[in-house]
Amino acid sequence: MATYKRDPDALLRLSAEQFRVTQADGTERPFENEYWENKEPGLYVDVVSGEPLFTSIDKFDSGTGWPSFTKPVEVDNVVDHTDASHGVRRTEVRSTYGDSHLGHVFPDGPREAGGKRYCINSASLRFIHRDELESEGYSVYLPLFELATQE
Repeated sequence: MATYKRDPDALLRLSAEQFRVTQADGTERPFENEYWENKEPGLYVDVVSGEPLFTSIDKFDSGTGWPSFTKPVEVDNVVDHTDASHGVRRTEVRSTYGDSHLGHVFPDGPREAGGKRYCINSASLRFIHRDELESEGYSVYLPLFELATQE
């Protein structure tokens, strides 16, 4: 299994928006971000550490304008924190190894999938298409997509 860590070189390659979101706990604009309507099969990883976070299998259209997922692909790669900013108590989600701000989790997701909605900033993610998982070093996740096409 791969080892993930906060990569100083990746931090240097971040765009201004990616840095604002992941390092300064920012939020990108809804409906104006890279992955909110991406329907391609693949894996979403932390832009700083490369740790696997979510799959397209668990992605759904929440109507909010941000990529939304019902669950992480690796529960240990996502950490919850209480966020009381903006006068509202919410649950922030961060990547475990990259310590990137990802977004927030809410209890209004699809009930049949556990009821959670991970509302995630595209700027915190890098998408790896299913067809590139092996060449990118994530072949361990290929069986998930084979199972999804059989269902």
